[in-house]
Amino acid sequence: MPTVAAARPLISVYTEKNEPTGNNVALPAVFKVPIRTDIVQFVHTNMRKNSRQPYAVSKLAGHQTSAESWGTGRAVARIPRVRGGGTHRSGQGAFGNMCRGGRMFAPTKTWRRWHRRINVNQKRYATVSAIAATALPALLMARGHAVEQIPEVPLVVTDKVQEFKKTKEAVTFLRKIKAWSDIQKVYNSKRFRAGKGKMRNRRRVQKLGPAIVYEKDNGLRKAFRNIPGVTLMNVNHMNLLRLAPGGHVGRFCIWTEAAFRKLDTVYGNWKKKSETKKDYNLPMPKMMCTDLRRILQNETIRKQLNRVNRKANEKYRMKKNPLTNVRVMTKLNPHSVVMKRRTMLLSERNHRAKVNATLARKKQTPLVEKWKATKAASKARAKKPEPVVKKAPAGKKAPAGKKAPAGKKVPATKVAPAAKKAAKPVAKETAKKAAKTGKPAAKK
Repeated sequence: MPTVAAARPLISVYTEKNEPTGNNVALPAVFKVPIRTDIVQFVHTNMRKNSRQPYAVSKLAGHQTSAESWGTGRAVARIPRVRGGGTHRSGQGAFGNMCRGGRMFAPTKTWRRWHRRINVNQKRYATVSAIAATALPALLMARGHAVEQIPEVPLVVTDKVQEFKKTKEAVTFLRKIKAWSDIQKVYNSKRFRAGKGKMRNRRRVQKLGPAIVYEKDNGLRKAFRNIPGVTLMNVNHMNLLRLAPGGHVGRFCIWTEAAFRKLDTVYGNWKKKSETKKDYNLPMPKMMCTDLRRILQNETIRKQLNRVNRKANEKYRMKKNPLTNVRVMTKLNPHSVVMKRRTMLLSERNHRAKVNATLARKKQTPLVEKWKATKAASKARAKKPEPVVKKAPAGKKAPAGKKAPAGKKVPATKVAPAAKKAAKPVAKETAKKAAKTGKPAAKK
């Protein structure tokens, strides 16, 4: 993670009245160290374990009774049971962790491995990372500090602050420097602790305010110690538990000028090693420019990069069987569609011939001819228009060829005119024959 403070090589110094003194301090090299939050969290977790006190349950807990198992054959569990009689307690299970009044499972012992050893270089890496994070306003605000009105981050003040002896002076200084809003946040956050800690002399909890880093204590500790949330640290003994409470970097720090200038002496600056820590120098950043987007968009870098292999990101497609998948077979062999159609037509023709042969053996109309006849008959029916039936008016006879309504006589059918004309000559001939023979013509 880059540090924005590295872009400002000079830091202004302010008086206790929040006025610029005109003096500038060169930014120490420790603020350009890479911020490794993973190392900070690991070291913080292990350091917190080193302040634990051993605890354990009593060695005799759960075993201060006379109990013995009843053994087998009595249809009860083989757990040890309290001896005697005449009381509810007799016959009850004992000793086991599942029994009332029994011991716990795996009783805790005081010889547990309570503390952790931490590599010195790893601990120093975490400390310098936490110091570098104090120069980033974004991390300070993300951690919850009210630093919107302070003049500068990191905030450096004159050494006159180290000579404060009264709390009134410290409060006036914090109000002038616009850091009192962070203290007010601490006042507003004071509340009761959740859990059993209320019974163990730690009833209340509150947030943390600024940390004052000094070089010499000329009364400074007495002046600031009664203000809630304020932490005091000597620059020679920086504590990771105070710089990154909870393992989260970004603590708001107010530096005195002498302490700020001494950071290069305590931690070194890559050109020379630390004067207080043997053979120690600051960790080197892996990248000189940590703006990765700017690097990748640079034309010089882009010319050296290989082309994007777009086929490498293709998803794996399951191979399909062309014998069972028509689309894959068509893709491999386009002629397979023609072959498949030809096969279907041939099989249909063979089936039709087989059916016709079977029907011929049974002396029946072949299936095709029967089907054709049925189709022709249906077409003829479709073409022939149906006769329109007109209802006869009341008192008139119904038309010929139609059924009369119930209770009425069926009228005689009308003879067509053509039939009448054909019947006249026949009647004349029969009349002539009757006249010759003298017999009357027979009536039809």
